[in-house]
Amino acid sequence: MTVLTTLEIGSTITKANAFKLESGLLHHIGQGFAPTSVAAGDVRIGADAAIAQMSERCDLPLDAGEVFVNSSAAGGLRMSVHGLTKSMTARAAREAALGAGAIVTMTTVGAMDEFDLEDLQENNPNIILLAGGVDDGEKRTVVENARIIASARLGVPVIYAGNSRVRRRIQDIFTEAGQPLTCVDNVFPDVDVLRVEPVRAVIHDVFNDHITAAPGMQGLAKMTRHGILPTPGAVLLATELFADAVGDAVVVDVGGATTDVHSVTDGSSEWTARVIDPEPRTKRTVEGDLGVFVNARRVAAMTDEGEDEERLEWLSAIPSDEREAEVTRWLAKEAVEIGVGRHAGTVTEIFTPTGKTQVVRGKDLSAVRWVVGTGGALTRIPGGADILRRICTGAGAQLLPSPEATIVIDRDYRFSALGTVAQCYRDEVRQSFAAWIDAITDNTELPGDEGPGVNGDVPSPDVTKNDISHGMESTS
Repeated sequence: MTVLTTLEIGSTITKANAFKLESGLLHHIGQGFAPTSVAAGDVRIGADAAIAQMSERCDLPLDAGEVFVNSSAAGGLRMSVHGLTKSMTARAAREAALGAGAIVTMTTVGAMDEFDLEDLQENNPNIILLAGGVDDGEKRTVVENARIIASARLGVPVIYAGNSRVRRRIQDIFTEAGQPLTCVDNVFPDVDVLRVEPVRAVIHDVFNDHITAAPGMQGLAKMTRHGILPTPGAVLLATELFADAVGDAVVVDVGGATTDVHSVTDGSSEWTARVIDPEPRTKRTVEGDLGVFVNARRVAAMTDEGEDEERLEWLSAIPSDEREAEVTRWLAKEAVEIGVGRHAGTVTEIFTPTGKTQVVRGKDLSAVRWVVGTGGALTRIPGGADILRRICTGAGAQLLPSPEATIVIDRDYRFSALGTVAQCYRDEVRQSFAAWIDAITDNTELPGDEGPGVNGDVPSPDVTKNDISHGMESTS
């Protein structure tokens, strides 16, 4: 039996998962948790504790199997993005950054000036992304921006993903300034064409260097012989493979500090022709103000009730009773509705010389077949499926998933874990997602899996589906 162990080093909790690989499928066999130990100076303390709990639960030796790691404990990479136009290159660059787990802390559009240079120096990003111009398009602005960025002499990695015709000039500018530069394919090579994968790959490499150098994180590199993925990047990769296996999907991850929304879909044919600006098939958005613990008061202020002090007295990072769970559920409902609402595209009516017409701005989610909830707020607190069902209203003012979409609750954190394993076992992860969905929709159990609701005596279902044509809701 081949055993694979995954570790997710979160900001507060470290999760360990064990899978056995048999007949091309990864079967979940155990899980353990422990507080993340960055403050103690070594993340291996928490990781070893999580692995020990997992090993005890599934009767495995502590050193069993190959280890894969993802982490968000050192925080995301602070990244500045510099493009030519807001609707094209700057937006494309932001898509690439967010999909790789970076946090965009500064954006400039058009020609930079001395004030932008001062802002860049004050922002002090971990990585800089410079883009601008389609291939064979505008040249002057991106070259001048390169000179300004190089003159800052920040000594941080710079990625150039702009007009390929001026690549040699950009390289010469940074060489003369003695500053690091990596050139990749243009993130926006032609009108209506996005190419974000080369940029994401470089950001992942920089993330590895960043996270292993952060205080308390040096031990990470010794725990695995594979690259350390940013947790959001692992979830995004898993979402892509899940969609390959079973169809278009949106994955909502509600955490203590942020709410991340990942989607993989081309949208419906009904709305595609009305899209004003191109959207990538794979998209991730991070809502830094929508956490159910760190940002609880901000989320509460957005609810109809406002900052209900009596309710917030029962706020807990890890709810232990129904009153605490109710507060988390209340906040998660608001975080999901706002987060998915920001991620989804909008339908707007405009007037043209030929009359009134509808146009689409943003991501069309109306063709999504699967809506997945992951993260503790949606998987460990009862009611996650009901929260997700509320955003499945179909195409209207916003292009949301249809009421016929199937809701899946990721109780075992498969998306984070399998997205990390996919570095080496991509086909196996894709097939495992397909088998998992077959099992839970048929109400069967995969060999070795703990099954739904391992942390509760009366679990809510892992999957629910509204069948509008038959006027009923079925659960498994």
